[in-house]
Amino acid sequence: MSIDLPLAAEELIPHRLPMRLVDRLLQVDGMNAIAEAVVAAECPLVDAAGKLEDIALIELIAQSYASLKGYLDLSAGNPVRQGFLVGIKKLTRLETARVGDCLKIEIKTLAELDDFAVAEGQIWCADKMVARGEIKVWIN
Repeated sequence: MSIDLPLAAEELIPHRLPMRLVDRLLQVDGMNAIAEAVVAAECPLVDAAGKLEDIALIELIAQSYASLKGYLDLSAGNPVRQGFLVGIKKLTRLETARVGDCLKIEIKTLAELDDFAVAEGQIWCADKMVARGEIKVWIN
């Protein structure tokens, strides 16, 4: 089944506001994807100065990967499965994201074995890389 992109992340992942950080899935290329998120002032992971906390960077990568998997499930005519973050490797923050920033999250699937997957994420704001890291996920 062909599903048009961009697509609202709410159709692909179980997260709802205020904990849904990813807004849309923009592109899918095989097992890789690009998602988009705008840092909202109402986000519980934004501090009083309007900075996105570092823990949110991992959540952005995880939700972007979940959006990719949800898209692939729906495209195959299957229900969207749940995934659980089971590991974080090498998260590096290079810049600070702030309220109003439009972030692009690039996801690359590095490996899949049975119900486990490893994915790499890079978060960009315009032409600056904000963060990069790897996640390990169990898909139920």
